[in-house]
Amino acid sequence: MEATETKILNHIRTKPRGTLYFPEDFKSFGSDEAVRVALHRMVKGGDIERVSQGIYTLPKKSSLLGKVYPSIDEVAQAIAKRDRARIMPTGAFALHALGLSSQVPTKAVYLTDSASRIIHVGNQTILFKRTSPKNLAVKGKLSGLAIQALKAIGKDQISETVVNMVIEILQKEDNSKLIHDMDLAPAWIAKIFDLALKHKIDGD
Repeated sequence: MEATETKILNHIRTKPRGTLYFPEDFKSFGSDEAVRVALHRMVKGGDIERVSQGIYTLPKKSSLLGKVYPSIDEVAQAIAKRDRARIMPTGAFALHALGLSSQVPTKAVYLTDSASRIIHVGNQTILFKRTSPKNLAVKGKLSGLAIQALKAIGKDQISETVVNMVIEILQKEDNSKLIHDMDLAPAWIAKIFDLALKHKIDGD
C-alpha cells in the first residue's frame, strides 16, 4: 500500500500544482483497491485534497490568496476530457464566461453528449445535461458561448447594450467559425452574428 502511495505522490510532484486527478490516472501504480486506499490516506495526511467525489488535486499556492483551487469550469473540462465528451456552458455560466454578467453562479450547467449527472464541488454544483449533437456542433468557443448566453437572456429581454457587447465579442471569433455557427443559431441570434460579421468586414 505504501508503495502505491509513494508512486502516486512522486507522479503528482512531477505535475504542476492545480492539476486535477482521477483514480484511473494511477491504475498502473496498483489495484483499484490499493489506489483508493492510498488516495484516502493521502487526503487524510494532507498530501492532496479531494475536490469532489473521485477528483483530487494539489492546490496552487498564492502569497495573496493562500490555496487556489481549480475553478468549476476546470473541473468540468477535466471530467469531459476523461470521458471523451463534448460540453458547452449554458445559462448564467455562459453569461459570466463571456463577461456579460459579473455574478459568479454557484450552479454551472453544461450541455453534453455524455450522461446527465450532477457533480458537487464544495458549495458549487456542476450539472451535465445530455443534449442533441446539433447543440454541440459549434466550432467557435466564443460563438458557442454567445448562442447559449443569448438564449438564456431571451429574444424579448435582450437590450441594445447587450447586443452591442455580443457583437464586439464575436468580432474576436474566427470568420469561418462564425459563419458555421451562425447556421446553428436561432434566427434572431443569427442576425446578431451577421451584424458582427459585417462589422468585421467593414473594419478590415
